[in-house]
Amino acid sequence: MPEKLPDGSRFAVLASGSGTNMQALLDAYPRNVAVVAGDRKDALAFERARRRRVPVEHVDPAGFESREDFDRELAERVAAHDVGLVVGAGYMRVLSPVFLERFPAVINLHPSLLPEFRGLGAVERALESGVEETGVTVHYMVEEVDAGPIVAQEAVRILPGDTEQTLMKRLRPVEHRLLVGAVADHFWVKA
Repeated sequence: MPEKLPDGSRFAVLASGSGTNMQALLDAYPRNVAVVAGDRKDALAFERARRRRVPVEHVDPAGFESREDFDRELAERVAAHDVGLVVGAGYMRVLSPVFLERFPAVINLHPSLLPEFRGLGAVERALESGVEETGVTVHYMVEEVDAGPIVAQEAVRILPGDTEQTLMKRLRPVEHRLLVGAVADHFWVKA
């Protein structure tokens, strides 16, 4: 994987939670993260971004009549930062075509080997199902949840006695590596 992105490569990160995947992107590409945006004002991801002096765009979904209206405002705020890619890194809202069609590419991270365990609760459902492995998938976002073309995928074995916490502890570094690599692949292929 290249150590830096091509000149002029700028991307946005969408996050709703603690921001560990966003932090991996900030650590890998500190000059290329143009903005961090999301729906939860108190998301730790925003705090992480502010510490690195990355602009933050909070859009409160409570102020909108429809998902499309919210997505339109979010897209406007993100587009104002002149990005060539949007990365979903723990963003917990489904994006409508109003958002998705606004950008050249939107990729997302999911904690399973898609198409298995699409949607919320993927790690819990993998454990409950008794499968021997799960994993991490980076995929292009489309309107249907976790159904877009796969960019990168890696399996992680489920160990006897695993809990959501122990399995996530092993999935997290894979998420970071695959997401950082997918961003590089996107920009270097376009360069």
